Amino acid sequence: MVVVSHDPVVAGGIPIRTRIHDELPREIPTLDDVFELARGNAIQFDVEAKIFPDEPELTPGPEEFAGLILSLIRRHALENRVILLCFDPRMLRVMKTLEPSIRRSALFETLRDWMEVAREFEATCLGPEYRLVTPERVAQAHAAGLQVVPWTANNPEDWGKLAAAGVDGIISDDPGALIDWLKKQKGHDPVRSCP
Repeated sequence: MVVVSHDPVVAGGIPIRTRIHDELPREIPTLDDVFELARGNAIQFDVEAKIFPDEPELTPGPEEFAGLILSLIRRHALENRVILLCFDPRMLRVMKTLEPSIRRSALFETLRDWMEVAREFEATCLGPEYRLVTPERVAQAHAAGLQVVPWTANNPEDWGKLAAAGVDGIISDDPGALIDWLKKQKGHDPVRSCP
């Protein structure tokens, strides 16, 4: 079972993976439940796999974890509607081996060569921390056939800088406000432009 949670533990520091779903707080859905939302629409899913190499007890290993996620993607026939995001390159490399058609986004937060990141992660998309984005880096990524979807920008000033740099999408803690802002930008339709 794969659940959707920002953190790998529940109250008291208990690892989620040591619990069955009925023992978890009601607000923690399964990924299967979330994928059910795909019926009858064109929603794209950014699925961030949180894996902790220094704390392997918190999550399955990359092979098992990628396999669990891929099984759910296939059950819901979402191969062309999911982007797998991860800070750990092992996860994206395993997914590429299991199913090369799944889009893979390398998440990173330090200044480094973006093409090196793409090679290390075997990524189809780059997910830099938003302050790392420049028009030149985005152009270089696009020239290499990579999408750029930075995280986590939460205000109009930053959204404007990212849009001007030519990013393909923006990850935000306030998607409603981002969508409203995008709609005001020259009639931009944020739903149709999702990568």
